[in-house]
Amino acid sequence: MNRPLVVIGHRMGKGQKIAAGVEKAGGTAIVIPGVLADMKLGDVMNENNADLGLSFCGSGGAGALAAANKYGWKIEQQQKTPLQFANCVKKGCRVIGGPFQDNEETGVAVVNAWKELYEQ
Repeated sequence: MNRPLVVIGHRMGKGQKIAAGVEKAGGTAIVIPGVLADMKLGDVMNENNADLGLSFCGSGGAGALAAANKYGWKIEQQQKTPLQFANCVKKGCRVIGGPFQDNEETGVAVVNAWKELYEQ
């Protein structure tokens, strides 16, 4: 079974709860440390050959937009709920942005959606 690698970039240096959800659902998480972590999302994803990147900030996904522009990955922004994040994964998005949040449910939802899409 593949374990999706999910990179989390949170503008305020958070993301530990989302990472716990990723791990709980059977994925592997990398939380980028420090303030402005969201703006490092694309480079950290690229360096680690990550499957997914999640960006959280006040605008709803500036780091996701920067990653998509630099690397050409499919993106959705301004996603607010775990279900919205999961639906973006099912649509083939590699980077997803949302407003400030840090909850296990989002991590679980994206990994379960990734497994549903890629483990058939």
